[in-house]
Amino acid sequence: MPQYESFYRGDTFGSEARTLPALHYNAMRLLLDFSGKSCVFVPVRTMQYMAVIDREEVIFVPSHHKVEIEFAWRYFQPQVRESLTDPVPYTFEYYKPEALAAMKRAQSEFFQHVQLLAGKLRQQEKPVAETRKVLTFPSRS
Repeated sequence: MPQYESFYRGDTFGSEARTLPALHYNAMRLLLDFSGKSCVFVPVRTMQYMAVIDREEVIFVPSHHKVEIEFAWRYFQPQVRESLTDPVPYTFEYYKPEALAAMKRAQSEFFQHVQLLAGKLRQQEKPVAETRKVLTFPSRS
């Protein structure tokens, strides 16, 4: 049975152009794809935030507000990169002034928790049954 969460975004207090390291962006996208879901909840326990990754953005909700988005990473532009190892431009939008302080830690803390969650999902993955088949080709006459 699907579960739904609702989050509320206030008026934009400010926004900044930023970049996310390629390693972080790629890990985030792989986690989302690997989950097979439309979004992934990533608890960032060291900061007391819940991050939610979807195809469009990553939102950050502090544990003391639970439904109010404090800041979001939006408008990712991976297509402007010349290489998969180049950083990905995005827009950091914040809806509360305290988001600026949280953002200082967010990228590194978030990435660590994405890696932890990806590791847990890999451990839960059911092994794929190996099917090997030898193909014989007709001989040339």
